[in-house]
Amino acid sequence: MTSHDFDLGVIGGGAAGLTAAAGAARLGAKVLLVEKEPVLGGDCLHYGCVPSKTLIATAKLRRRMHDAARWGLPNPELPPVDYSKVAARIREVVARIQRHDSFERFCSLGVLVETGQAEFSDEHSVRLNGRTVSASRWIVATGSSPAVPDIPGLRQTQHLTNRELFSLEELPESLVVLGGGAVAVEMAQAFARLGSRVTLVQRSAHLLTGEDPDLADLVRARLEAEGVTVLTGTRARFVSPGYGLRHVGYVTESGEEGVASGKALLVALGRRPNVDGLRLENAGVAYTDKGIPTDQRLRTTAPTVWAAGDVLGKWLYTHAAGYEGGVALANAVARLPRKADYTFMPRVTYCEPELAGVGHGEASAARAGLEVDVVTERFEDNDRAQADGTPEGVLKLLVDRKGKVAGVRALGPRAGDVVCEWVTALSGGVKLSKVAQATHPYPTLGEINRRAAADYLAPKLFDGLAPKLLKAVFGLKGRACG
Repeated sequence: MTSHDFDLGVIGGGAAGLTAAAGAARLGAKVLLVEKEPVLGGDCLHYGCVPSKTLIATAKLRRRMHDAARWGLPNPELPPVDYSKVAARIREVVARIQRHDSFERFCSLGVLVETGQAEFSDEHSVRLNGRTVSASRWIVATGSSPAVPDIPGLRQTQHLTNRELFSLEELPESLVVLGGGAVAVEMAQAFARLGSRVTLVQRSAHLLTGEDPDLADLVRARLEAEGVTVLTGTRARFVSPGYGLRHVGYVTESGEEGVASGKALLVALGRRPNVDGLRLENAGVAYTDKGIPTDQRLRTTAPTVWAAGDVLGKWLYTHAAGYEGGVALANAVARLPRKADYTFMPRVTYCEPELAGVGHGEASAARAGLEVDVVTERFEDNDRAQADGTPEGVLKLLVDRKGKVAGVRALGPRAGDVVCEWVTALSGGVKLSKVAQATHPYPTLGEINRRAAADYLAPKLFDGLAPKLLKAVFGLKGRACG
């Protein structure tokens, strides 16, 4: 039997790679973790989830201060934002979380961490820092980077992506955002709340193209109410610098041309997999510019190599990457035939109000040819939302013809937290009646889940046989009024 330096080699120190490396070491494997950057944590910790949510929290508080009168408080005098202090807080939060993802912690787990660019020599070996290292099996979890499309002049014009955005020390007086996905929407709202004049340019007909159009339109309305100029159905024709500004020439679907200008330009137009420099072909691993294809067990075209996380080009979420890291680990180290199942993979856009979902929405159910009943609950009918002054939004419960929940969409306060109950219920096969009968604490936003379930079941109970049977057996007299 051929001997290798390690039982498992993991390339990439983001959510997928860290999950796989830590789990493998705890199972008794000798593990090498290779990270190209000088720190662990990946894009999420340093350029994505953590800094963006920290910025969003700051912007949300600023908005609360601006709207103090809505809560019966005097409006304070708000000077312009000193963005250097906002940036300092972002760095502090990242640094605190970084301790959990330190080299020292992973060494304490038994994982050897090395930095550098790994290049495959064959299906078992990589070149790393001038030497060859081998492992019985490998997991590629190198993540993704912001995509920069071939818009004339864009590459020649200074612009921001999520890699540079959180390193700003001054708040841009004006900002043009290219894109209409989650990152574009979240950052457009956050910077507008902090004081930037924001213009968002989106090629598709509505924002957040993967979501139900009615909910996406509500997000748009909120952005516009907060001063963001939203241009949908608008294609960027060129980008150019001039007079200290970044100019984006565009054309609308109707053929109208115009120019959006700002002191800064944020490009949020998707991601590309980090496969450059890995020499995957030497290991027999097929890949495209969309990602690394795998089977359901996340094995690549090479029998000794698995892939997980953003490099797959599928579900570009940190929680999905962590899940995939666990699936790859189960197959590569524990030799368990575990398959990746994305049926109930949740997602959240952290604008305000938040937009969250699990399973089907109305649009995806229609595309799948699935007939569903839709139960809609408004957050304005939720007592906690009213008390918190956040009554905007709806929860949509989609139930198929067999009475099973096919999906949930929530647009409202802390929608991501609200949907967590449905993630558990759907993944665990919990019946709708159990959710309806469960006692939820009052007053909480989570009560909207019980109410939606109860509203779906109520007609079956109160408009069915039960009232007639009770009347016949116990002589109930019926309505006392009206």
